[in-house]
Amino acid sequence: MASTQDAWYISLLGLAEHFRTSNPPDIKSCIQCLQAVFNFKPPQRVEARTHLQLGNILLTHTKNIDLARTHLEQSWFLSQSINAFDDVKFEAASVLAELFEQQGQPTHSKPILRKAIELSQHSVYWHCRLIFQLAQIHATEREYEVASSLLGVGVDYAQISNAAYTRVLFLLSRVMLLLIDKKIQEVLPLLNQAGHLVESWSGSPHQKEYLKVFFLVLQVCHYLMAGQVKSVKPCLKQLQQSIQTIMAPTWPDDDAVCGSAAGESFVWLSRQQLYVLVYLVTVMHSAQAGYMDKAHKYTDKALAQIDKLTSSGCEESSNKGGARSGAVLAWRLRMALVEHAALCRLVAGGKAHALHEIARAAHLLTVAPTASSAAAHTPQLHCLLGLYAMSMNCMEAAESQFLTAIEMSQERDLWMFAKLNLAIVYLRGRRDNDLAQLMEQVRPEALPAYAHGLRAASYYVLGLQAFFQARYNEAKRYLRETLKMANAEDLNRLTSCSLVLLGHIFLSINNSRESMNMVTPAMQLASKIPDVHVQLWASAILKDLYRLAGDTERENEAYQMHCNFSQALLKDHFQATQLPQHALIQWTSGPPPVFPPPSNVTNTT
Repeated sequence: MASTQDAWYISLLGLAEHFRTSNPPDIKSCIQCLQAVFNFKPPQRVEARTHLQLGNILLTHTKNIDLARTHLEQSWFLSQSINAFDDVKFEAASVLAELFEQQGQPTHSKPILRKAIELSQHSVYWHCRLIFQLAQIHATEREYEVASSLLGVGVDYAQISNAAYTRVLFLLSRVMLLLIDKKIQEVLPLLNQAGHLVESWSGSPHQKEYLKVFFLVLQVCHYLMAGQVKSVKPCLKQLQQSIQTIMAPTWPDDDAVCGSAAGESFVWLSRQQLYVLVYLVTVMHSAQAGYMDKAHKYTDKALAQIDKLTSSGCEESSNKGGARSGAVLAWRLRMALVEHAALCRLVAGGKAHALHEIARAAHLLTVAPTASSAAAHTPQLHCLLGLYAMSMNCMEAAESQFLTAIEMSQERDLWMFAKLNLAIVYLRGRRDNDLAQLMEQVRPEALPAYAHGLRAASYYVLGLQAFFQARYNEAKRYLRETLKMANAEDLNRLTSCSLVLLGHIFLSINNSRESMNMVTPAMQLASKIPDVHVQLWASAILKDLYRLAGDTERENEAYQMHCNFSQALLKDHFQATQLPQHALIQWTSGPPPVFPPPSNVTNTT
C-alpha cells in the first residue's frame, strides 16, 4: 500500500493530467500541480519524469523558455543514471538538444546527443532517432562530412539490428547530404545501392513505395543539378506516378507506413510534404527545359497545396520533428517556388510580374523561421535582383547584386551562375579587362564535370564575347559546342539563344541563307518557351534578312512583329519602374527593405 507521501504526489500527478486534458485545458493549474510534486521528495524516477513533463508543457504552452530548459536539464541529469528508463531519458535529451538548436546554440546540443547516442545502443528506436537528430544539426551547420559519417554509422547499426526500412532511410539521407555537398562521385555508388535495395524490397508494399519516392526525388535532383533535363524525364515520370499512388485515398497514414517494428517509426517527409516537393522538382525541370507556362501552372498548384498544409496544421511531419520543423520546411518550399516563379517571369519578358515575385521572396526573408533559412536564400534573392536589373538595363545595380551574391554564397553552383551573368554585364559595358579576369574562373574546363548546364552556358558566354570582338569563326565554334550540349539535354532556352546569336553572326558575314537557317528555329523555339527577348532579337534579324532578299511583304510582317514585341517590353519596363519594389535593386546589405504588398500588374506579354 502506498505511503501517505506517495499518495500525495500520485494524486498531484493525476490532478495535473486532469487539468492538462480538460476542455479547455487549464495549463496554469497543471503546472502548479506538477511543481508541487517536488515538495514531497518523490523517487528519482518520478522526479525526472515530472521535470520532463514540466519542460514540455512550458515549451508548448508558455513563453518561459529558460524555465523549460532548466526542467529539461534536470530531467536529463537525473535520468542518465537510471536503468530501464529510456523514454524519459532520451526524450529529455532530444527535446533539450532541439531547444538549444532553436536558440542558436548547436554547440550545446551536440554533446548531449552524443552522450544519449552512447547510452542508447540497446534501444533501436532511440539510437536511430538520436543519430538522425545529431546528423541534422551537423548538416544545418554545413558540417556535411561529420553528418554523412553519422548517417553511415546509422546504416550499419540498422542493418545489424534488422531494421531494413530504417537502413534504407539512413542510406538515402546520406545520398541527400552528398548531393548537397556536391560529392557527385560518392553519390552514384550509394544511389545505385539504394536503388537496388528498394527494387528488391520484399517487405511492406507501402514502405517500398514510400522509399521509392524518396529515392526518385534524389535521382531527379541529381540529374537537375547537372542540367540534364532530357536524361531526367523517365525518373521524373516514375516519381509523378509514385506520388499519385501514395496520395490515393486508400493509402494508409504515415504511422501505418512505418509499421509497428521497433526502430522503424520514421518517415523522411509526410505524404503531403512529399506531394509539394514533387511539384517543386517538376517546376525546376520545366524552368530548366524552358517550359515557362508549365512551370507557372505547377508553381500555382504547389503554393496552393502549401497554403492548405499550413492552414490545416498538416505541415507537422510524422517523424516527431514537431510543428516547428514542418513550418521551416513549408517556408523553404514556398521560397524555392517563388524564386523559380520570378525566374520564369523574367524569361517570358514580364518584368513587372517578376518584380512582384521577387518582392514576395524579399518579404518571405523577413519572416524566415530560422536565421540559417534566411542566410541560405539571401544570395539567391540577390542573384534574382541582378537578373532583373540586367533586364531593366540597370547595369551598375546588376553588377552590385551579382557581386553581393558571389560574396555571400557558399553554394558553388550559384556562385558560377552569378559569375556567368556578371560576365555578360561586363561584356555589355565593354569592360574587357574585368571580363578577361572573370572568364578565367568560369571557362568550361574550370567548371566541375557534373555541371552540364553551366558548362554549356559558359561556352555561350565565350561565344558572345567572341561575337562582340568580331572574332566570328571563334564565336561559331563556341556556340556550336553550346548547341551540341544544349540539344543533348533539351536545354531549350540555351538552344534558342545560341541559334539567334549564330543567326546574327551569319548576317554579319553576309551569309543570309545560313542566318535564316538559324533564326527560323530560334524564333519557333522562343515562341514555344516563350522567351520574348529572343523573339525580339530574332524578329529584328528576320526583318533585315527579308529586306536583303527583297521580300517587302515579309519584311513588313517581321517589322510589325518586332514593333509588337518592343512595345510590349517597353510598356512592361515602364510599369516595373513605377513600382516602389523597383528600389530593391539598390539593396545589398542587411535585411531587405519593407514595401507594401505589390498591387496586381497588368499582363503585357
